[in-house]
Amino acid sequence: MYDILIIGTGPAGYVAAIRAAQLGMKVACIEKSSVGGTCLNIGCIPSKSLLDSSLKYHQLLNEYDEHGIEAKDVKFDLEKMMSRKERVVSQLTNGVEALLKSNKIELIEGRAKILSSESVEVATKDKIEVLTTKNIIISTGSRPSDLPDIKIGDHILDSEGALTLKNVPRNLVVIGAGVIGLELGSVWSRLGSKVTVIEAQHEFLPMLDPRISRQVFREFVSQGLDIRLGCEILDIKETDTGLNINFNDKDEARSLDVEKIILAVGRKPNTKDLFEEDLIPLNEKGFIEVDNYCQTPVKSIWAIGDVVRGPMLAHKASEEAIMVVERIHGSNTELNYDHVPNVIYTHPEIAWVGQSERELKELNVDFKSGSFPFLASGRALAAGETVGSVNITADTHTDRILGIQVFGPSASEILQQGLVAMDNDITSEKFSTTVFSHPTVSEALHEATLAMNNKAIHIQNRKKRS
Repeated sequence: MYDILIIGTGPAGYVAAIRAAQLGMKVACIEKSSVGGTCLNIGCIPSKSLLDSSLKYHQLLNEYDEHGIEAKDVKFDLEKMMSRKERVVSQLTNGVEALLKSNKIELIEGRAKILSSESVEVATKDKIEVLTTKNIIISTGSRPSDLPDIKIGDHILDSEGALTLKNVPRNLVVIGAGVIGLELGSVWSRLGSKVTVIEAQHEFLPMLDPRISRQVFREFVSQGLDIRLGCEILDIKETDTGLNINFNDKDEARSLDVEKIILAVGRKPNTKDLFEEDLIPLNEKGFIEVDNYCQTPVKSIWAIGDVVRGPMLAHKASEEAIMVVERIHGSNTELNYDHVPNVIYTHPEIAWVGQSERELKELNVDFKSGSFPFLASGRALAAGETVGSVNITADTHTDRILGIQVFGPSASEILQQGLVAMDNDITSEKFSTTVFSHPTVSEALHEATLAMNNKAIHIQNRKKRS
């Protein structure tokens, strides 16, 4: 009998397995497709590889001239770009397999089905067997969501298909202006596609404060993305050259002829045929019902990552994995879901954590805020990366940092510094006394914190009310 059987080897599953092995538990992972899951194979890693490759090409073509660097006859090799992406993926997945092996974790290739609180049926190439275990962790991840009457095919692609195109489309439509849509739209726009992004919501990136989302919108439009909000798709028809899409754009009928359509309307949990319907409850959106510690009503069955509530993020899944394994082992480990960072890896990056100003106002929280533009950052100006700003909020009474939003160079790295302060309940006043290296873009976070307390040095402070 195993101590833990883990279904899925993505960032949730393999991390859970390694931590369990470190704690001396007998553990096995069951994987039906590729070690590393969606993130390593067809999601986070390959998309970031193409984002970086396409950015280098775009900058060489459009931005290096002002640095005094001239490049003639600039070209890119899409096949070579894709080959590099696959090498990156292969190196990382091989690394995960090596980690599982070095930690003496049994890897079972097959399809799992949970039969009871302590038994899992595994169908491999050669046989079907039933394994017994004290605990089961479900970490089967998610898959792209679809829309009624829109079928994935040669011309209509999901996020996976958009990462394997053989040629750059002359023009394409991205349906969905969220994280996935903006990242994929950026890749193909940089490589020469005319990209139109169609979004049903009337508000752009509503999780951000309006002044940040407006900055992002203006920048992406200037980069060539045609972003249409408040749209309703009427129909999509195949043509001799690709597709014709008809949609309402704020009640005005529009029609576009495009080569490809990328469907990026979110993701849904992978729970189909994983267990009997009456064994573990699902909510109305198909997510597995769990408590604050990822335990299902069946006490020996746990679920983590994309199959449960909360943001579908690899780092959130990995931290849930650690929490669950340590709780199984007897510790009272918890995860602060209020401090899970979010990043959109466009250029510039967008990153945020904690509560937005809008949320704080809705909760009637008395807060103060500070902001600092990258235009006033010496390092950002030297690098030619002056778009965006850092915004930070704190409780007026306790001075505890409540939220940070960053749009600009190295936003994900800057955010992480502030998050360390948030996690350790460091006040904004104390954080503002931290010495930041000069010149760095991180100084923008320092200055935003100073500005919140009317102590900014490199921008004018707000006038105090008399």
